[in-house]
Amino acid sequence: MISYYLYRNLLVVLGMAAVTYIPRLLPMLLSGRFQVTGRLKLFFDYLPYAALAALTFPAVFNSTGGDYRSGAAGALAAILLSLLRMPIIAVVFGGIAGALAIELLL
Repeated sequence: MISYYLYRNLLVVLGMAAVTYIPRLLPMLLSGRFQVTGRLKLFFDYLPYAALAALTFPAVFNSTGGDYRSGAAGALAAILLSLLRMPIIAVVFGGIAGALAIELLL
């Protein structure tokens, strides 16, 4: 009885490994065959930034544990400082300070 569950679980783990490994392997195998130019290259250049923004942005509003306005103020402060080409440490501390200021005011 135990061996049945062991084999079943092993098959599930191997199946999950294959499902996650194949999408990572295929681009590496096919990348040398295609030359990407123009708009498609520009799209692929900005794709990591868009993915990072999509993963990070929703968490901004829940980051302080309080009202969403303090997280939004921190994000706004960080965006403004980054547009002013401030160093990354200034952007991080500015975002924290913006969130803290609104949190203390509310």
